Amino acid sequence: QVQLVESGGGLVQAGGSLRLSCEVSGRALSTFATGWFRQAPGKEREFVAAISSRRGNTYYADSVKGRFTVSKENAENTVYLQLHNLKAEDTAVYYCAADLGSSALVASLRLSDYAYWGQGTQVTVSS
Repeated sequence: QVQLVESGGGLVQAGGSLRLSCEVSGRALSTFATGWFRQAPGKEREFVAAISSRRGNTYYADSVKGRFTVSKENAENTVYLQLHNLKAEDTAVYYCAADLGSSALVASLRLSDYAYWGQGTQVTVSS
């Protein structure tokens, strides 16, 4: 069983920055891939970024590439999502998730591959 707890969301002006954290417990972070997803009101949950278990290979949605950075600290069992140059359309609840079936060097972009989810943290960008 893996538990994930997100934090760091809040209200920020357009162009601002935030850093989201996802604390993982129950299994070592170095053994599975983790992903960030978001869900805006009235929309489906969508992929944002992911990082592989080994080497930390990273993947991004086109809409956030160049503005968001995913990273992790295995020793702290924590995954981060740094958000820069935020836009109104980034407003959503952000979730981190764990893919325990991932291979070592890749991370899935598919929501259905992630079996464990946090409760989410709200990010609101005012224009």
